Amino acid sequence: MIRLEELTYTYPGATAPAIRDITLDLPDGEMILLIGPSGSGKSTLLRCLNGLVPHFSGGAMRGNVRVEGLDPVAATPRVLSRHVGFVFQDPEAQFVTDRVEDEIAFALENAAMAPQEMRVRVEETLDLLDLTPLRDRPLKTLSGGERQRVAIAAALALRPQILVLDEPTSQLDPKSAEDVLNALVRLNSDLGLTIILAEHRLERVLPYVDRVIYLPAGGRPVIADAPRAVMQQVDLGPPLVKLGKALGWQPLPLTIKEGLRFSRRWLIQHGKAANGHRRAPTMPMDEPYLQAQNVRVLFNGRPVLNGVNLEVHPGEIVVIMGRNGAGKTTLLKSLVGLVRPQRGTLRVAGRDTAGRDVADICRQVAYLPQDPNTLLFAASVVEELQVTLRNHGMIPGRQDSGVDTGATPPIDPLTLLRRLKLEDKADAYPRDLSVGERQRVALAAVTVTHPGGLLLDEPTRGLDYGAKQELISLLQEWRNEGMAIAVVTHDVELAAAIADRVLLMSQGEIIAAGEPAEVLGASPLFAPQVARLFPDMGWLTTEDVLGQEIEGA
Repeated sequence: MIRLEELTYTYPGATAPAIRDITLDLPDGEMILLIGPSGSGKSTLLRCLNGLVPHFSGGAMRGNVRVEGLDPVAATPRVLSRHVGFVFQDPEAQFVTDRVEDEIAFALENAAMAPQEMRVRVEETLDLLDLTPLRDRPLKTLSGGERQRVAIAAALALRPQILVLDEPTSQLDPKSAEDVLNALVRLNSDLGLTIILAEHRLERVLPYVDRVIYLPAGGRPVIADAPRAVMQQVDLGPPLVKLGKALGWQPLPLTIKEGLRFSRRWLIQHGKAANGHRRAPTMPMDEPYLQAQNVRVLFNGRPVLNGVNLEVHPGEIVVIMGRNGAGKTTLLKSLVGLVRPQRGTLRVAGRDTAGRDVADICRQVAYLPQDPNTLLFAASVVEELQVTLRNHGMIPGRQDSGVDTGATPPIDPLTLLRRLKLEDKADAYPRDLSVGERQRVALAAVTVTHPGGLLLDEPTRGLDYGAKQELISLLQEWRNEGMAIAVVTHDVELAAAIADRVLLMSQGEIIAAGEPAEVLGASPLFAPQVARLFPDMGWLTTEDVLGQEIEGA
């Protein structure tokens, strides 16, 4: 049993609490989903359950926390680790060894467990998460889903009663995410393990959970109830829930199976036949702004990119998808010079990138990597943007005529922060922000120069639905202004909303390319929820469906 009574916590130096007056009773044996806007305190609340807050972070806490009868503040994280297994947003951040079996055994060694018992625990944990074939593999060779399962296994080795996970699927492709969630369901149902996870991609998780806790921003009351009841009350929700609310489907569907009963009836009522609507094809465009021709990249003698061809034109958003390890990130890094190909040609704004340094290339194309922390080093959010402008020889309101950036005049930093809903964070220290907020700060830092091209690698990691919609609007606005944008993502709903073209990659090659409805709609793995609800209709978003309602009115 987990009990929170009027729990309030404030980080050191903060002017307002990160979480305020939270009272909850969470029974044993449930699978519980924690949701809320980016920055609402979800990660903070999870860290209160094992004593990382306040022991690691400092700050001021009031109220009471009891986890299996223990006070995490009095008991310390060392004691709580026997009762609460914790998996962070980035599994690599908690790895301390280089090999799968060693990583699982590490916590047992620290607990001074007898070697014979340790061997039994490791074997059981490997079997539990289907990791036995990987036991001797170096961690760096694993896929994202495999690394996530190793992180879970390492947390489970001490046999805790509670497993806490912070956005466990945020970096995973749909199949890897499904594998991880199935493993969690098995742990919950077969072992009675209490599982608490925070997630933003609710379309992946809602079908599996027993209870949802909604943590609103601004200190408003917490909502905790069955998933359907909570989804009826909050604005956050996946496309299926959004569509169900808009069309009055009751009981509100939470799974595609439930939604298909309503969607089939809706099609009959509206007289819609298969292939009844398609998005208009994109118009011919100018010469490509970003171009890769027959690019081959080797890593340890193995091809990571193998003859890849890519074109991104001004005024176009190209979305690149594929399983973890398909070569998507390597392709983006090649375009900005962070990875040099063994063969092929790369051009940005018509210029060959061979022999040019990264700083020179990035004057014409901005690159946002998966980990926003690699770009954040200034003392405040607004200073991050100003550093970028200074490094590019630009100041707000005008462009230095001595520097050829290939870009329109820069965006005013405060205007951009306002657009990304970060104006209240302008003076904050970037690394004190939530993952979603740091992601938006990093995006602002690389785009404040208003470059002609933009490369984004998993830009919705840590973003709630509201922040994601703001990002979609911003990218569409820049696309309409003529920016060439390439986005690598596992977020199929983002791809459905923004893509003019979609490319699917596998094993370093592009295996499919075309219109979003054609590529996504035909894929059992990457189809968005609306395409699953209305197969063969060419609809990908809730707006596509609701537009039919307006046409038929």
